[in-house]
Amino acid sequence: MKYGLSNMMALDLYLSSLNENEYAQVSQKLNQNKKVQLPLMSWDIFSETRRRELEEAQRSQDILKVRSLAKRFGWENDMSSIFEQQQFEAILITDINQNIIWVNQGFTTMTGYSKNEVLDKTPRLLQGIGTSNTSRNHIRTKLDEDVHFTEVIVNYRKNKTAYRCEVKIFPLRNNKTTHFIALERQVS
Repeated sequence: MKYGLSNMMALDLYLSSLNENEYAQVSQKLNQNKKVQLPLMSWDIFSETRRRELEEAQRSQDILKVRSLAKRFGWENDMSSIFEQQQFEAILITDINQNIIWVNQGFTTMTGYSKNEVLDKTPRLLQGIGTSNTSRNHIRTKLDEDVHFTEVIVNYRKNKTAYRCEVKIFPLRNNKTTHFIALERQVS
């Protein structure tokens, strides 16, 4: 199918005027027929759809890995309810002593630390001078209470730049709490 310049511009303008829900519907129709060649001017919209698809695939892989760990450690938690309706960039799992046993690629992207650099260390390595004692104490108290909670804390990347991080922590249990999982995302 050939597009004239005016048709490409019209499609580009039309697609850029859609809200997220409208765009998702139109995008789905465009993706149903893989033979449709998008005009070059609409490449940014196509690539945004592809980026979202890749993010969703990575999220699914991360959840599968956590489910595998759940089976290995005999956690009785409902993993679906932990991930349901949660926004996160990073996943971090610690043992009961808060030693990191697993992080996802999103953790590496967000913090700059590789998996090997953080294994067997505690999440405190992300804290620094701007991390409030109030946040630290709240986290410590909630971990001791063995309940899930949310906290926003100032963390530091490997390159020492600060960022605000929303952390949702859930105790992972078999007969008792054996591990913790943290779902994290950068917030403004």
